Amino acid sequence: MLRFVQYPRLAMASFAIALLATSITFAGPREDIAKFTNGLKGLDGHFVQRVFSSNGRLKEDSSGRVSLSAPRQFRWEYVKPNPQLIVADGDHVWIYDPDLEQVTVKNQNAEEQQSALTVLIDPGELDRSYNLADGGTQDGVKWVALTPKKVSEDSQFKQAKLGFDPQGGLQRMTIEDTLGQRTEISFSDWQRNPKFVKGLFTFKPPKGVDVVGDTGKSAEVSPLKD
Repeated sequence: MLRFVQYPRLAMASFAIALLATSITFAGPREDIAKFTNGLKGLDGHFVQRVFSSNGRLKEDSSGRVSLSAPRQFRWEYVKPNPQLIVADGDHVWIYDPDLEQVTVKNQNAEEQQSALTVLIDPGELDRSYNLADGGTQDGVKWVALTPKKVSEDSQFKQAKLGFDPQGGLQRMTIEDTLGQRTEISFSDWQRNPKFVKGLFTFKPPKGVDVVGDTGKSAEVSPLKD
């Protein structure tokens, strides 16, 4: 199972793509999420990400571009300071580290679909396993808090928060893992339902790089409901 503490960047990408498939129409925090995801099939924008240790020390400050396409494709590209590319093509997740000249490939399997970070695609599972609450408003950002009803060593996060601007756009996202590490992401220049260039969500390892993992299996992820 993909765990946030092991693959924080991949976990953040999985969490973001889950928002595209969320369709919740109740009042309160659910309404805030539904307002953003209503009619949404794709997103393209920029992000700035900061990762803090449990004692509040800044560990990482990075930026890049993110593209998301329902139901489960994404391209999460870190540009500064160290390039890294994460691509989910619907069958596999590819993680490319140019500096290491290495590609790690993982099957998009049922465990990933059912993980804590993708549970938002299933409102029923959300009610069974998570508490959704109003996180209040600060500096013009309206927060929705998501916390697991049961937290264990296998939990991928302790709490996640989504920050929406007054127009209902997703502006910020934070995740705190079970070790106390906090990741904060700010989004900008969102384009809703853009026309993606062909091949954006496919990945072919460059010549000469090491490929670690298994590329021979098909995805075990069940088709996601609209």
